[in-house]
Amino acid sequence: MRQPRIAITSGDPAGIGPEIMARAAEVLWPRISAGELSLVLVGSAAAHSRSLAALGLHDRARLLTGSAAHEPQPGLTFIDVDPMQADVPTGQSTAAGGKIAYDAIAAAVKLASSGAADAICTGPISKEALNLAGHHYSGHTELLADLTDARDSVMLLAHGNMRVSHVTTHIALQDVPGRVTPQRISRVVALTDGALRTLGLERRKIAIAALNPHAGEGGLFGRQDIDIVEPTIRALRDEGFDVEGPVPGDTVFVKLRARQFDAVVAMYHDQGHIPVKLLGFSVDEKTGRWEALSGVNVTLGLPIIRTSVDHGTAFDIAGRGIASETSLIEAVELAVAMSRA
Repeated sequence: MRQPRIAITSGDPAGIGPEIMARAAEVLWPRISAGELSLVLVGSAAAHSRSLAALGLHDRARLLTGSAAHEPQPGLTFIDVDPMQADVPTGQSTAAGGKIAYDAIAAAVKLASSGAADAICTGPISKEALNLAGHHYSGHTELLADLTDARDSVMLLAHGNMRVSHVTTHIALQDVPGRVTPQRISRVVALTDGALRTLGLERRKIAIAALNPHAGEGGLFGRQDIDIVEPTIRALRDEGFDVEGPVPGDTVFVKLRARQFDAVVAMYHDQGHIPVKLLGFSVDEKTGRWEALSGVNVTLGLPIIRTSVDHGTAFDIAGRGIASETSLIEAVELAVAMSRA
């Protein structure tokens, strides 16, 4: 069996994506040179070269063009989606940057869909730049679902044993209650259980976070948890899933961290993102600067494997050479584990 081949997209070239991609490739180079792993870097070759020069790193990747880009060879290769070398100002959302980010994602999806890559790992994009380029998506999850003809995909965040999937993500908070349906909850639980199985967990105990404070407090704070969530949980148990809830949102993540559960299904974006990112972002108490960004974003329900960094473009520090590659390396490692499984 050949070594895992992971396609990495650099994300928006105006952000920290090219820097962390260059650093990650350097960190993983010993494994690449030993024949244990292959990486296909996808993005702007011009931005990649600038990052290498700024970081003082060697250009180890073979540049692929034409038909060779569709069948990358083992080792470290680079597919350039910006042959005209568009002018993309560092630290700014632009249509040019959004186009490069989109083209890189589309190219990586083609590699994975054709079997030329075992998984894709995506760098951070600017939703504003993506829309300026005419690609009207609210994020990676929705874009990837469209590119792969998948529907009803699910976002899962992972940091250590903190695994959190989401019933809803990029929608207004006022629209969340209408999206909390038995069908959607069941879909998220099934995909989360499948992901835990892929990661080799024998116990797959999943907590369903309550939508309302105190799980509705007997109906005083809303009846969705009583009328929708509780009957759905009973039905899921009858189907053989190990689920519990609705567990109030202010305690469910503490219980997850204490390993009482193996994953949590969150009802909306911030409910699930805040606890994972609070634990995953390391901050220097003296300077207030982020020292490391840990955590991985996984899209479940696609016909391909996709992991991602769990942070944004960080336009404010782009080009300064201080961005951490930790989250990207973790995303690659998880992509490797999932592709092998």
